Amino acid sequence: MSKVRVRFCPSPTGLPHVGMVRTALFNWAYARHTGGELVFRIEDTDAERDSQESYEMLLDAMSWLGITYDEGPDIGGPYGPYRQSERHDLHREVVAKLVEGGYAYEAFSTPEEVEARHKAAGRDPKLGYDNFDRDLTDEQKAAYRAEGREPVLRMRMPDEDITVDDMIRGEVTFPAGTVPDYVIVRANGVPLYTLVNPVDDATQKITHVLRGEDLLASTPRQIVLWRAMVELGIADAVPEYAHMPMVLGEGTKKLSKRDPESNLFHHRERGFLPEGLLNYLALLGWSIAPDRDIFTRDEMIAAFDIADCTPNPARFDLKKAEAINAEHMRMLPLGDFAARLVPYLHAAGLVGSPEVRGLTPHEEQTLAEAAPLVQTRMQLLGEAPGMLGFLFQLDSEIEFDETAVAKMPDNAAEILDAALEVLDGLEDFSPEAQQEALRAKLVDEMGVKPRFAFGPLRVAVTGRQVSPPLFESMEILGKDHSLARLRRLRATL
Repeated sequence: MSKVRVRFCPSPTGLPHVGMVRTALFNWAYARHTGGELVFRIEDTDAERDSQESYEMLLDAMSWLGITYDEGPDIGGPYGPYRQSERHDLHREVVAKLVEGGYAYEAFSTPEEVEARHKAAGRDPKLGYDNFDRDLTDEQKAAYRAEGREPVLRMRMPDEDITVDDMIRGEVTFPAGTVPDYVIVRANGVPLYTLVNPVDDATQKITHVLRGEDLLASTPRQIVLWRAMVELGIADAVPEYAHMPMVLGEGTKKLSKRDPESNLFHHRERGFLPEGLLNYLALLGWSIAPDRDIFTRDEMIAAFDIADCTPNPARFDLKKAEAINAEHMRMLPLGDFAARLVPYLHAAGLVGSPEVRGLTPHEEQTLAEAAPLVQTRMQLLGEAPGMLGFLFQLDSEIEFDETAVAKMPDNAAEILDAALEVLDGLEDFSPEAQQEALRAKLVDEMGVKPRFAFGPLRVAVTGRQVSPPLFESMEILGKDHSLARLRRLRATL
């Protein structure tokens, strides 16, 4: 078998969509698993919608997820150019050969004429093109031209069933006559996607076309064009096809581009790790094992086969995606985890400054001590400001969450007074010493239930009801700052 060559060929319009990125991921994983090559080609022939900004976002998305390619617009390769808009001379050459070989022909019929012929024959007028122009004589063509008509070019479909042996779906048969001769070049000479996409695949030696199931209906057209190109010596062989399952959003609807969950960068901003999101996207139609959801990039490459994908639609489940991301956060070495929190703390204005993105020595020390407290408690890096912000704020900047204050017990003032007295007398401010002394005073002596005893302290120190472990947090802050915060809340009661 020849070396596997797959391609990812998006149009540079809008933001990188989760479904599109899943397509890139599966092509990349299959290329790496088989020792093959991934070609990145830009289909930039929609002048009104294509943009350089969108192209750069695609590069950013693939770089962030670690989806590498072997040939592309920015790195070149043996079968360039890798922008469709720069390949039109090649498309024209192929069109000329198709017409000369009788595979494609000029068609002059207008849509109105096609409808009228269907009506006259008692057929549904919306049936589509009726292959009327297949065998026009030169005289008929000249007469149409004399009327000022310009022809489209149509591909001649065979009068036989077309069967696709899909790597995911098995045999899919399109009965003879269900796909009419289709347009490959408009009357103004502009070639259509139905032509340029397979021609680019053929001339770039693509061996496997792995794409979304929404494109399955166009496959018989592509196969007929591929067969013609093989006979003309343009293509080596018809490629293998695999149509990946659709990605659904809410209910049974396809995940819409307008849905925030479809925007890859929305997930990055919220704090998904590339490792976590890549793992989750891989589960949209594939699994590494029946009872296993968590795996690394390398484990995916080792196991991935496109033939193992399911044909059934996959639903984007944000809660599951976040749970998988949380597992990958726990797998990070502690120093790496801490470093990945910094941009989110910086964006919230908690560390560094607009001029300096780094940390001061004190901030670095605080983060190093705090990171182990939250690594198993967070699902997204974006939770860092809410979870750790209190450690980087001045005592006077702590804002007490109204809900948290409302949920404090009625005797919160007494609890804080007693806690201040106990903590002020401690020489050893370790978490163990704090807990032992406070438990003896608040629980054993005052009879406060443990679940109420420490709530007011947590609100005072962090401003919140939920936080990293309280006594470890107070140790990081130090005795003076902890006491100052307890006094500040006490003064409001």
